[in-house]
Amino acid sequence: MSYRERLRLEGAALAASGAVSAMVVLAFGDGATDGPVSTVVQLLAVAVLMATAGAWSVRRSMRAATSLPVDAVGSGEPTPLWQLPAICAGLTLAFGFGVGWDAGLRIGGGCVIVGVAQAVLFERLVAREEARSGRRFFRVPGSSLFTGTKLGGAP
Repeated sequence: MSYRERLRLEGAALAASGAVSAMVVLAFGDGATDGPVSTVVQLLAVAVLMATAGAWSVRRSMRAATSLPVDAVGSGEPTPLWQLPAICAGLTLAFGFGVGWDAGLRIGGGCVIVGVAQAVLFERLVAREEARSGRRFFRVPGSSLFTGTKLGGAP
């Protein structure tokens, strides 16, 4: 599966998980709507970070992409989709019980923003670069949260 396809799929799964999380917190979390200004400001900050630092990171990964032989295409390790709802739920519960349900709501909302950024903004950045360069990008082994996504390109 290409990097673009994974961005769409993983982004949609993360956004859906965040939306479900936020709806559950709104329905059952006492105090979920406390601090509305703080919630808006924090979610706006996440959106700005995705549009700036996130987009920069995707561009950097594409610039650093290595050439892939045909037999190495698809050799990367995509995030298992079952992990995304588990991560979203775990963070929502941890912040909800630990800090307050308004923080749990921010986690769900943040997951929606990050997921939409992946599925739409980042996918479009990759699509433009693929059209410009004639290469198709794939994740390669070595990607991590701390080192970023490692990509390879194939014609």
